[in-house]
Amino acid sequence: MTRTALVVGATGIQGSAAADRLLARGYDVYGLARNPKEQPGVKPVAADLLEPGSLAEALDAIAPDVVFVTTWLRQDTEKENIRVNATMVRNLLDALRPKSSVRHVGLVTGLKHYLGPFEAYGKGELPKTPFRENQGRLDVENFYYAQEDEVFAAAARDGFTYSVHRPHTIIGKAVGNAMNMGQTLAVHAAICKETGRPFVFPGSKVQWESLTDMTDAHQLAEQLIWAAETPAAANEDFNIVNGDVFRWNWMWHRIADWFGIEAVDFDGTERPLETQMKDDAAIWKRLATREGLAESDITRLASPWHTDADLGRPIEVVTDMSKSRRLGFTGYVATDAAFFDLFERLRADRIIPAG
Repeated sequence: MTRTALVVGATGIQGSAAADRLLARGYDVYGLARNPKEQPGVKPVAADLLEPGSLAEALDAIAPDVVFVTTWLRQDTEKENIRVNATMVRNLLDALRPKSSVRHVGLVTGLKHYLGPFEAYGKGELPKTPFRENQGRLDVENFYYAQEDEVFAAAARDGFTYSVHRPHTIIGKAVGNAMNMGQTLAVHAAICKETGRPFVFPGSKVQWESLTDMTDAHQLAEQLIWAAETPAAANEDFNIVNGDVFRWNWMWHRIADWFGIEAVDFDGTERPLETQMKDDAAIWKRLATREGLAESDITRLASPWHTDADLGRPIEVVTDMSKSRRLGFTGYVATDAAFFDLFERLRADRIIPAG
């Protein structure tokens, strides 16, 4: 029997990886985005989640049994984040309701569930690490909580099961994505190699020395599908990371060695990427033109502000995955290998130079 999946945010880091894994499992995959791009095997659905009328029309001929929600829109305030992103989830599930086809909804949020929203990020009394699902919500407004509440309400009303997935910083490919550490570091490393600049760690002493973890986009995709297909995982929330831990004082050298450049150890002074890369747009454009790269606009590839937010944190961030492990999820990815796989794909797709 053919299974049908709708991936919302199919052109992003999370959604594109989910679509790839669903196709490999034999699903009939629809990819919803405001501006869909060609993805082999994925049937594009052009729709705006904030326009209920056109959204219902776009979904009229589609009857998915599995829905993955992997997108959000950043706003200027958390109040607006809550209003806009909760509305998008509500509109989506309202548009799908007449079909009565949805069996499971997987919602992707993240570790800001434990760390707080951008306006209160890492402030106040935070749960102890490693973060565990039973630590619950912080006593602050958070659009992740609002998204969850929309899914919970619709599931109770319409009879589908759900799962919530909380990745740490995601490693994956997506042009035009505003939160992309792996791609940002690849672009930065390529510029360092081009100019002879040292590869200087941009973050904090805590991040340089403390343990941390990350999430490969395909590891997240595997857990999404596992939760949709595993009865014991129904109506649960799950952390999702690669399964290893590392320190940036090791990983920074691993990345530098891959690119054949010099890594500089942290010397006590924070040097954010936004400062290091502030004049790099022209350098990248020249490099991209000379090498025939697919994208010459550095702003569509690199997001220094987001990488700075992660690498500049003054607190340790480590995630516990015992809950999904106990229920049978066994996925594992070595994080350095995840970076290297991404860099190889970026080279193969002419996003970064070949050597």
